[in-house]
Amino acid sequence: MSGTFLGMPAFPKAAHDAVRDERLRGNLRHATHTIRDKRARAVAELADWAELREAGRRIKDHTLRHLDRYLVRLEEAVTAAGGTVHWAADADEANRIVAGLVKATGETEVVKVKSMATQEIGLNEALAAEGIRAYETDLAELIVQLGDDRPSHILVPAIHRNRGEIRDVFRSEMRKWGRPAPDDLTDTPAELAETARLHLREKFLRAKVGISGANFMVAETGTLVVVESEGNGRMCLTLPETLISVVGIEKVVPTWRDLEVFLQTLPRSSTAERMNPYTSMWTGTTDGDGPKDFHLVLLDAGRTDVLADATGRQALRCIRCSACLNVCPVYERAGGHAYGSVYPGPIGAILTPQLRGTASEIDASLPYASSLCGACYEVCPVAIDIPEVLVHLRERVAGQGGPGHRLERAAMKTAGWVLDRPAVLAAAERLAGRTRALHPKRPPGAGAWTGSRDLPEVPAESFRDWWRKNRT
Repeated sequence: MSGTFLGMPAFPKAAHDAVRDERLRGNLRHATHTIRDKRARAVAELADWAELREAGRRIKDHTLRHLDRYLVRLEEAVTAAGGTVHWAADADEANRIVAGLVKATGETEVVKVKSMATQEIGLNEALAAEGIRAYETDLAELIVQLGDDRPSHILVPAIHRNRGEIRDVFRSEMRKWGRPAPDDLTDTPAELAETARLHLREKFLRAKVGISGANFMVAETGTLVVVESEGNGRMCLTLPETLISVVGIEKVVPTWRDLEVFLQTLPRSSTAERMNPYTSMWTGTTDGDGPKDFHLVLLDAGRTDVLADATGRQALRCIRCSACLNVCPVYERAGGHAYGSVYPGPIGAILTPQLRGTASEIDASLPYASSLCGACYEVCPVAIDIPEVLVHLRERVAGQGGPGHRLERAAMKTAGWVLDRPAVLAAAERLAGRTRALHPKRPPGAGAWTGSRDLPEVPAESFRDWWRKNRT
């Protein structure tokens, strides 16, 4: 995975600054509450939601256990259908492959859709270095690109922007990228959408190369699937002469029957719709219909390392619905930029440190970017136990050492020794109760804890002593 966003501090510092931005918090609160309330109603319509959730979990786990087999089957099916498969071990290799394919066409512009994987690897920047300009066509991604911004949400990348801000971005920046926005543009949603549509239409009609991601890949037939709400995907996937799809290896599912489960759970969990407005599927190439050349770039970029972790690999079940972000009290207050990754929120807190490692300060901080309330697990349509993985990753980070973690490890080791000796524990409890008036509110070395919460007061009498007096 490519590096952190340039200049990003660790999560605690970024979140500390973000929570003081009242406009950001207002935008996030309004958007996340609206989406999650609609999702709850959509999910409640299905009597078998729990069974669908379990089916999705089982399909993903089975696929991950046999990922090598299904990826080979996928490659064979894509090749048989007229496509070409490329394997990319990391971001640099994926970027070289895509840049080479675009340059081979002689084109210097591409249109993009459904491209979280390409954001992960920094493809736009890599293409720009080769003299190729990439145009984002999803409305929210367009807003982010025009504003020289970063995505802050998996489903709604511009969730941190309100309508007035979007209007200002369109007015000032659209002319630099193509068709300008009207001078009298208002912040009415219909006007903003129409302005974006007209701006993008000239890109769709001119582009010879399209770049996409995919929500799913069906190994059985070599079919790729994109679900979206605006129709821009349909334009990117059918009009260009060359289509290049960059997809993480975990997005494969074995059969069409398996796909059916996710086409029920993904729309309801993401946009709270019974069915997404546009479902585009393509299998290789067909003469006279769609792109003449199709290339599939299968991206590893740390995914096989995640797969090797028995606890952490469940993060690869993720179908990018963003339901966990919309219920997370930490995300709602801090926003997506604080996570320093294209994958924000609870899923980002467990996926990013596994893809990138925990060597950097920001990646080591992400497993702690949670209250462990468990709301994310409750809404996950593939039952990823995010709190379990967070604790697992915290253990990994603590094992690396460092000033704070060395003290933590020493404290845990001491506590383990005391708890293993009942007589010593009883003596420690009595001593703590008798000296409670002398206990400092902020003990040395506990600043990370006491900076945002109070230490619990030690009772005058231990439970052990109370039990002996009242129950014996």
